[in-house]
Amino acid sequence: MIGMRRLGGRVLAGVLALSLGSCSTTTQRAAIAPSVAAPAPEQPRIFVAAANPLAVETGLATLRRGGSAIDAAISMQAMLALVEPQSSSVAGGSFMTYLDAATGKITVYDGREEAPAGADPGMFLGPDGKPMPFAQAVLSGRATGVPGVLKMLALAHDEHGKLLWKDLFGDATKTATDGFIVSPRLAHMIHGDFTENSAPDVKRYFSKPDGTLLNAGDRLINLPYADFLRRLAAQGTDALYTGPTAAKLIARTHDGPLPGTMTLADLAAYHPVEHEAICRPYRVYQVCVPPPPSSGAALLELFGILQHTDIATRGPNDPQAWFEFAEASRLMYADRNRYFGDPKFVSVPVQGLLDPAYIAGRAKLIGANAAVPPPEAGHPAGAQMAGLDHTIDPTGTSHIIIRDAAGNVVSMTTTVESIFGTGRMVDGFFLNNQLTDFDFAPKDAQGRPVANAVAPGKRPRSSMVPLIMLDKDGHFAGALGSAGGSAILAYVGKSMVGAVDWHLPMQDAIALPNLIAMGPYFFGEVDKFPPDVVSALAARGISLRPGQGEDSGIQGVIVRDGRFDGGYDPRREGRAITETVAAH
Repeated sequence: MIGMRRLGGRVLAGVLALSLGSCSTTTQRAAIAPSVAAPAPEQPRIFVAAANPLAVETGLATLRRGGSAIDAAISMQAMLALVEPQSSSVAGGSFMTYLDAATGKITVYDGREEAPAGADPGMFLGPDGKPMPFAQAVLSGRATGVPGVLKMLALAHDEHGKLLWKDLFGDATKTATDGFIVSPRLAHMIHGDFTENSAPDVKRYFSKPDGTLLNAGDRLINLPYADFLRRLAAQGTDALYTGPTAAKLIARTHDGPLPGTMTLADLAAYHPVEHEAICRPYRVYQVCVPPPPSSGAALLELFGILQHTDIATRGPNDPQAWFEFAEASRLMYADRNRYFGDPKFVSVPVQGLLDPAYIAGRAKLIGANAAVPPPEAGHPAGAQMAGLDHTIDPTGTSHIIIRDAAGNVVSMTTTVESIFGTGRMVDGFFLNNQLTDFDFAPKDAQGRPVANAVAPGKRPRSSMVPLIMLDKDGHFAGALGSAGGSAILAYVGKSMVGAVDWHLPMQDAIALPNLIAMGPYFFGEVDKFPPDVVSALAARGISLRPGQGEDSGIQGVIVRDGRFDGGYDPRREGRAITETVAAH
């Protein structure tokens, strides 16, 4: 089991020693322009990447007035919950990997939601004892977990904030009051054929006075959210966890159909957790990720398997490279799906999964053609017998990366779970459906307990893997993360291969076609692969089908020759911006 504690992190060699910046800025918008010259050494640089430009501008504004990376993350979360409600919420959850430049520590802040004390292992089973349809569960009151992101951010702010908490919500409050222009992506979600769009609150919020749905270019005003943010600024997290908003949240989860069991006591009892990051080498870098219930260790297993292939000597137009990536992914997912869960409740064999000998043995299973039947979970040291997992991972998530003028770095993935969560709204924000991230069946067909089964106080397994990379001297070398449910691991893995192994600009690495290989299924952006790659993969037993769901939302940055090479997912509406800040 991975150790947990309230205070701490892993001390790594090396300290980033850039001086603090002032509010006077010279902007170099060098998100995807490799030709931009590096700033003078005495000019600290800030970096912000997110899936929505309003969130990026809010983060930059916070940093420009002397805020820390944590301050910027708080202001950006408040904005994202407004302008990207299909992906995150102030009533959602998050994992954040944080690099403290002054000490060299990497700390993981765990704001994953929890099942309430009244949760039952069979709460997502129908009268016949079989798992209920996902569409039924996701709209239910029992789908909402105890929110974690705000308390997580408040804990991080207590330790690393520079600006006052009350001064971090002005941009989002003004935007909610004045309204913002509905983007094409949000419009697509509003008009999409998603289960949550049938919910009364979703229809009400996104409808015009004439009853028609909002379109791209329309203005959306959210006065209840503006009022909540004012109270959040003044009262701290009590604005959500106690008082009228808490009472409304509980009442809304107790509404039918399938009412939940959350209570005010559950809200009061929630505590974020600080973990030591798990760090392992990939090529010349140390890659640091969150421990379980995040799937970070599974991502490290994927990187370990890939290092036993020749993928680095190939390239994005080589079908053998994609074949190796697909088969390595299937091996990793087989282990992840069998063993990962909340380490307070199940023993996750992290050390065994990451043992070099175990990884080498898994890599030897990659043959000349796709394995039939699909690869099964291995037997790493420390593994306990666990049932086959059938968790459904929805895709309502967002990722942000921030580096402040002092060199502190945030890599944070935040989520409401499905698109618009449960479709239930309180005070201008949607409630998460995070408990549907549990396996609906507590045991598999053979009667074996499932690692990711529901239990009171348990945190669901997460696919979120916000990572930070360090160079050989312990200095910041990059960060990556993505949205996309269970496919997050494939999205981040592909981007790492593109940027590190194939030496592509980060923007090009992120834009590479997505390929998700799990069990017998192979999903990919078929139209983005060269036709000869698609046909060559089919000849090896990998027949790609078009992807499903929300697709990727990758943000990334890698340090090359002292320059920040940042990128954002072109499948969304993001930005990745570097600015130089005049030193005092």
